[in-house]
Amino acid sequence: MTNVDSIPETALAWHREGRGAVLATVVETWGSAPRRVGAQLVISGDAEIEGSVSGGCVEGAVIVEALEALDAGAARLLEFGVSDDDAFAVGLACGGRIRVMVEPVGKVLPEDMLAALCEARAARRPVAYVVDTEGGARRLDETGHETRFRMDRSGFEEDGRTFVAIHNPPLRLIVVGAVHIAQALVPMARIAGYDPVIVDPRETFGAEARFPGETVSNDWPDEAVQKLGLDTRTALVLLTHDPKIDDPALELSLRAPCFYIGALGSPRTHAKRVARMQEAGFLQAEIDRIHGPIGLDIGAAGPSEIAVSILAEITRVLRKGA
Repeated sequence: MTNVDSIPETALAWHREGRGAVLATVVETWGSAPRRVGAQLVISGDAEIEGSVSGGCVEGAVIVEALEALDAGAARLLEFGVSDDDAFAVGLACGGRIRVMVEPVGKVLPEDMLAALCEARAARRPVAYVVDTEGGARRLDETGHETRFRMDRSGFEEDGRTFVAIHNPPLRLIVVGAVHIAQALVPMARIAGYDPVIVDPRETFGAEARFPGETVSNDWPDEAVQKLGLDTRTALVLLTHDPKIDDPALELSLRAPCFYIGALGSPRTHAKRVARMQEAGFLQAEIDRIHGPIGLDIGAAGPSEIAVSILAEITRVLRKGA
């Protein structure tokens, strides 16, 4: 699950305010559930809630169990069978089963561990919260769950007792070059769950009127990229064809952990780009990270179809690692 909400932060705040807080996390569910495994609900000691673990069919029971768990100072693993009628009422085709882990903050989920989780989230560091649901041991991992991090996939390990909750930063797309392709790509990326930023020092191109409601930077690309940062949840797309604009950001990205680097241009243009990077002292393994010509080869014609091919390639790299 990609956590773009503030449920852990709310739980920490309520606990520190002395109100009491319980985190309820979906650990297993049916395939067509309205909330994914890893979805969370926080319940305060006075029954205030934020978030959800279903479409409404089990929330009431979870709140009651959470308040009892808070009084008892013990975790609970709840299981609910949802009937076909109840499932239909919340928009599902059929019923199923849902399991929810309930953890009082403080007595079960240590405050310092929750604070460390919130700090990692604030710093855009992927982190896994790992729980032995039978033995009770808990820990935070920032490595060792590469497939789960890449797939945004929380769930039980093969032993059936170790639950891994993935807390990934929101996906981000930095587009260098406020061109026609960018005008098509940015709204597509937003629909796909990315937080896009457009960078173009040419104010005529990078004008708010061309990208209404979007974040546009007219800084020089290397300055903009340094401010934004290039982390493991960031994709960089270079669209200007102009080495003076593209290359400063490209050089920074080749030594950063961003998961995708793509550059527009023909094979001939890309060959020149590779030669420039070689002259700049980059290793071949670093240069090979560049996807150029950018996008999957789907025979795209026109800015919108090129944008589709770019987003498809970004998705393939994110989910498959290649």
